[in-house]
Amino acid sequence: MGSEITELPPREGMDYDVVIVGAGPSGLAAAIRLKQISPDLSVVVIEKGSEPGAHILSGAVIDPVGLDRLLPDWRNNDACPLKTQVHEDNFFVFTETGAIRLPNFLMPKLMNNHGNFVGSLGNVVRFLASEAENLGVEIYPGFAGAEILYGDSGEVLGVATGDMGIAKDGHIKDSFTRGMELRGKYTIFAEGARGSLTKQILAKYDLCAKSEPQKFGIGFKELWRIPKDKHKAGLVQHSFGWPLDPDTGGGSFLYHFDEDLVSIGFVVHLNYSNPTLSPFDEFQRFKAHPKVAAMLEGGERLSYGARALTEGGWQSVPKLAFPGGALVGCTAGFMNVPRIKGSHNAILSGVFAAEAAAKALADGRAHDELTDYDAGWRNSEIGRDLKPVRNVKPLWSTYGTYIGAPLGGLDMWTNELFGFSFFGTLAHGKPDYAALKPLAEITPKVYQKLSAKTVFDKLSSVFVSNTNHEEDQPAHLKLTDPTIPIAQNLPRYGEPARLYCPAGVYEVVYGDEAAKADPRFVINAQNCVHCKTCDIKDPAQNITWVPPEGGGGPNYPNM
Repeated sequence: MGSEITELPPREGMDYDVVIVGAGPSGLAAAIRLKQISPDLSVVVIEKGSEPGAHILSGAVIDPVGLDRLLPDWRNNDACPLKTQVHEDNFFVFTETGAIRLPNFLMPKLMNNHGNFVGSLGNVVRFLASEAENLGVEIYPGFAGAEILYGDSGEVLGVATGDMGIAKDGHIKDSFTRGMELRGKYTIFAEGARGSLTKQILAKYDLCAKSEPQKFGIGFKELWRIPKDKHKAGLVQHSFGWPLDPDTGGGSFLYHFDEDLVSIGFVVHLNYSNPTLSPFDEFQRFKAHPKVAAMLEGGERLSYGARALTEGGWQSVPKLAFPGGALVGCTAGFMNVPRIKGSHNAILSGVFAAEAAAKALADGRAHDELTDYDAGWRNSEIGRDLKPVRNVKPLWSTYGTYIGAPLGGLDMWTNELFGFSFFGTLAHGKPDYAALKPLAEITPKVYQKLSAKTVFDKLSSVFVSNTNHEEDQPAHLKLTDPTIPIAQNLPRYGEPARLYCPAGVYEVVYGDEAAKADPRFVINAQNCVHCKTCDIKDPAQNITWVPPEGGGGPNYPNM
């Protein structure tokens, strides 16, 4: 049943003072702050996940500075899920069979996690969504922002949500529902790292003209329940070194919180050069390390997920304001790389953008630039958090783990003690996708099958991410040129998409497997966990991630 699309019916529309795209920490913080300032403002938040928090993936050790600014009484609110304070803070350098503990006194003060809280950022988001709704914010989960609405002068007027009920072959199904136009006097984009609409905004207004290329990492996380005798609530552990080679940046985290829960994660910087590197397999190797496997032994894996994270920091933050709107949170790039923290800055950026928008609305303005927000962040708590660590990432990238990381530590100390850096502000250089070397210039990595009970494959991992997509829908992973994966990426790089994807979305399938003849590029879009790595790392920049039908993707519990 159904008919071929000829001409779509017009969309219905609704008008608001402020439209917010994304119900993450920054978007919900903006919504809450707007209502705190002026309860009569009409504010709507759309969220592509099935509920607020469904697509949220973070460690997470949370610096409370953002929550303190937004909801000063949150500690006394029984509904807030953050209950576990950091009690022990350990740093390690891993070798293949051991771990060398770094003394805490060597760490700059900003690396100290005492006073921070361990928990599920997804559950914090659910709490913030409840607080926002109590203030009168309208939240629509399961509705992805699919199109930006522009005015005659190029200003942003709002967004349209995606159509639902279109088949893979382009026919309208009986379940077809037209998307809605949500028009606002200001539109705040809070899409997280590598937002699909944000990419368009950055290009249209040339917002990156004066900033360094954004840098990214891919972060893996699993949630485990471990035996009570191994659980230490409030224990925070970070490491770098093995299993990554010295030229590949990244590291791990282990956070103990709540009732016998442990968040275990691994980050690989996406400027790695070897196209045969598999970030997923490096994560599995890490979990097989004796120190990690012993802690997880007897435990149960509850969930898995992966997500890109912004790592460019101070020098990669684009211009944040444009006619009719602003960028907030990780879509703007406010993560602190050495601290592996971004939610506090995300919340603060939402607060600052909301205050600028509320002032503009009170002055009778609309659809212009929120210049106060863009001009103010570098002198705010966000700037004071990001500026002292601005050289850690470029030093690590340039000199490798065993020279670059210590230099980054020294640079943090000089910034902390004396307020300056011997290096000034270093450039990041080329974007991550341009870092790959051809097969002819590298030694291929070979991943041996691991026997540890802490190790899993991609498909079983996707299963526990609760990922689901309507199968009969247009592909949300789009190839600009369908010939490039086989004609260019396969001979030159071995088609790295099959390795950097953490969910088994991309495969090269051979008609004659033995002879490696007649290759085809296969996209298993239903596996996609929305990490956006393909959109970032593809060497030809040939893959574009767009939102699938609303509500599709992972459904992360307690992540």
